[in-house]
Amino acid sequence: MLSNRTLLLTAVAPATWGTTYLVTTELLPPGRPLLAGVLRALPAGLLLLALTRTLPQGHWWWRSLVLGTLNIGAFFALLFVAAYRLPGGVAAIAGALQPLLVAGLATVALGERLRLRTVLAGAAGIAGVTLVVLTAQARPDALGLAAALGGAASMAAGIVLAKRWTSPASPLTTTAWQLIAGGLVLAPLAFVVEGAPPHLSAPAIGGYTYLSIVGTGLAYVLWFRGLAVLPAGSTSFLGLLSPVVAVLAGWLVADQALTPAQAAGVVIALAAVVVATRPEPHPSAAGARALLRWRSGTSVRTRRVPPAGRAPGRRSSGTGAGPRPTPIAP
Repeated sequence: MLSNRTLLLTAVAPATWGTTYLVTTELLPPGRPLLAGVLRALPAGLLLLALTRTLPQGHWWWRSLVLGTLNIGAFFALLFVAAYRLPGGVAAIAGALQPLLVAGLATVALGERLRLRTVLAGAAGIAGVTLVVLTAQARPDALGLAAALGGAASMAAGIVLAKRWTSPASPLTTTAWQLIAGGLVLAPLAFVVEGAPPHLSAPAIGGYTYLSIVGTGLAYVLWFRGLAVLPAGSTSFLGLLSPVVAVLAGWLVADQALTPAQAAGVVIALAAVVVATRPEPHPSAAGARALLRWRSGTSVRTRRVPPAGRAPGRRSSGTGAGPRPTPIAP
């Protein structure tokens, strides 16, 4: 029950990220994706740091910088390049490769078992996202495709390292460190590429506030909290919810068309998430002990406890039934 609750709470994060496209197109100024990344990460990180009042210690200074760069700074920057050079559908399909990348890295770095159902669910997830977001007008671009794949690989590496580097601090604290680090890495790049921030309207301020507090602060706390206790390989499949929610939000809120192919893609993507995140059955304690004895080639031995005053191994000359045998576990 606890793992199911944690899984559902973790799923809130990618579902929230799926609303980013709608908020960006409806409320934010155009052509400022790097500024959006900075205003998403840095205020949320500073707010969380003000709540926790805990700074990194020792090697967690450079670890937070690495994780913040992979999960926030580099990921947002590569996403920016992909968004400008690729149709959104092609970029989303490249991002759908992330669960398979995480599963492969987790096998090497974390010792997680790569199961056939994970590979099949990953392939189904890519197919589902393709049906959801790909259009006939999509045209590939080599640099944009490389950026999209690089963004997926950057966050995949960040997910695995966040799982491998277990921090003694709370998820709230480590999320604050990563958001601040990622925002600081992204800020100078945003200034060089996009220039000084423009005057912000009231809707833009509202959009940035939502993306910072809900879409970044709350979402990343839930994400890293779940990642700390759930397998990295299966947790990454929750990311498939982002393009699904993006399409459904556009259909419900912006009156965008939802074709039968997109509806089928939504069903396939959700099925891939359910299959990949389904927990493995755990044998009972007795079954586990029996399996352990079978693998070690041993069996339960019994011995008779001799009556008081007799040496072990001597038989009683009495006619009584004697004491009951006592099982001795190996």
